[in-house]
Amino acid sequence: MRLPSPPPKRRPRRAIAVSLAVAILAGCVETGSGPLGLVGPVPEGAATVDMLVVTTRVAVPDETRLFNGERDTRMHQSRLVVSIPPDADRKVGEVAWPSSTPADPTRDFAVVHREIDLDAKGAKAWFHRTGDGRALIFVHGYNTEYDEAVFRFAQFVHDSGTTFTPILFTWASRGKVVEYVYDKESASYSRDAFETLLRAAAADPDVKEISILAHSMGTWLTMETLRQIAIRDGRLPAKIHDVILASPDIDGDVFRRQVSRLGQPRPRLTVFVSRDDKALGLSRLISGDVPRVGAVDPFVEPWKTTFATEKVRVFDLTDVKTADELAHGKFAADGDVARLIGSRLVAGQPIDSARDGLGESVGGAIGGTFGVARDVAGAAVGAPLSVLGQ
Repeated sequence: MRLPSPPPKRRPRRAIAVSLAVAILAGCVETGSGPLGLVGPVPEGAATVDMLVVTTRVAVPDETRLFNGERDTRMHQSRLVVSIPPDADRKVGEVAWPSSTPADPTRDFAVVHREIDLDAKGAKAWFHRTGDGRALIFVHGYNTEYDEAVFRFAQFVHDSGTTFTPILFTWASRGKVVEYVYDKESASYSRDAFETLLRAAAADPDVKEISILAHSMGTWLTMETLRQIAIRDGRLPAKIHDVILASPDIDGDVFRRQVSRLGQPRPRLTVFVSRDDKALGLSRLISGDVPRVGAVDPFVEPWKTTFATEKVRVFDLTDVKTADELAHGKFAADGDVARLIGSRLVAGQPIDSARDGLGESVGGAIGGTFGVARDVAGAAVGAPLSVLGQ
């Protein structure tokens, strides 16, 4: 047991005011030490992920950071090409964060090409060049800064082996553990912008198919946006084929209402849950003790009936062990799960539970445990509440 610390010495009010002013001014200065500085060339053996990044964040005059966690009144579209070091130097599920700046592309994730603030014509031309008409839109979770969202999505795209064209929607998260409420409000603030992106993609003749992968608080933003589109139009755009919710930080009662308003026909809905998700455990604690969808037991009522009635596929990852102590980012930290999403679910392919080791069926929705328990090096994607154990 730690002994209580002695009371702090009282400081003069003037000293406190001066210290506070210095801290505020320091927070406003762009240090130029972020990981998104442009580097090159791409080293031999490295891979690249060419993505479109759409954000509601405020741009900053720092080419190593690009955007902060504040809310802008308009959307920004940028093209970023991320270099990933050779697989022999990196474990699956792991982001090789730059240990210094500028990043070294021979050992770090690094930005090797970028085009900031593309107009609609530029974004359309990028999509036409880079893909076959199939788009994967990723929405990150709480406590995620701009650079974290970019590198984590690049890691997932590479490790999952998906052939869909990657589009990142990054909303104005401040990337701080204590900013849960601000982040939740920022997610709400970004619903109209996300709707704009989805409608533009669905209306583009070059886009043939759209899959959405959302994580944590990003699942709430996703479901709320889909709900408001369906309420306006009576249904969702036909090009949205799959919606995959990983560790959804959504109130269970709210989720049922959201799903019921999506109209028919609706996209295929898939949910990844894990009953040992500590981040969602704390989210439940501060949200009135209402279960979060990402931590429910799909084999018990009312969830067994809910998933079956709404035809939601659910994968229980409770027995999958990764290096993420919070068990909140298994969908990306585990290579097998990432590849399942990237090569099968995103593409809308059926899953054979006997062949893929997914366990028994849960009332018509696929359930069970994916694989056997194993230790996989990796980090959670946007894992919140990293100081939970402190």
